[in-house]
Amino acid sequence: MKRDPPQPPSDGGEHPSGRLQEEGSSTAEGAPPKSPLWIFGYGSLVWRPDFEFTSRKVGYIRGYSRRFWQGDTFHRGSEKMPGRVVTLLEDYDGCTWGVAYELCGDQIAASLKYLNMREAVLGGYDTKLVKFHPQDKEGGEPLLALVYIATPQNPSYLGPASEEDIAAQIIVSSGRSGHNIEYLLRLADFMRYCCPQVEDEHLFSIEEALISVLPCLYHGEESLAEE
Repeated sequence: MKRDPPQPPSDGGEHPSGRLQEEGSSTAEGAPPKSPLWIFGYGSLVWRPDFEFTSRKVGYIRGYSRRFWQGDTFHRGSEKMPGRVVTLLEDYDGCTWGVAYELCGDQIAASLKYLNMREAVLGGYDTKLVKFHPQDKEGGEPLLALVYIATPQNPSYLGPASEEDIAAQIIVSSGRSGHNIEYLLRLADFMRYCCPQVEDEHLFSIEEALISVLPCLYHGEESLAEE
């Protein structure tokens, strides 16, 4: 399936918030964030951050793998039909690609306020400071970035399932931000166009399973229409 390359992010976003940690260590509560602050997005934030930023860099973090294990009953699903969105799983050999956004000055407070408000919608997210490695070798040294991670303790956490079952759930789910299919395909497009050297087996396997089923659904709808 050929799709247009993803455009630079301009609006939107679907990430809640929680506690601030640096590689698992709690920071001083109430301490003001330093400028600049970097935010790492690995899901919808890669194409739709919905906050002002100074610059952006494509790159990766180590020690985590991206998985469609988080349920979504608001943005990409409903209470009756929860969608599936990504979170991060601690994985010593893992590597997750995404986008880091640089926030400066007033952008920091405004962006964190927006992101913190998302917790009221989904809840159960932690925030951590992780080392981000820019894709561009001229992009500078690795830097610390804030990342939002859904925990297994949150009420919408779904956990592991086969790629086929995840694809089947995505196909029938839609929420206030759009269809769950769009979420999956946009994320796959980002990886394909912005990180062509990377093979995200989990993501692409779900995409493949979804695309293999879609023609069957369309054929079934056409048959019903003919009747």
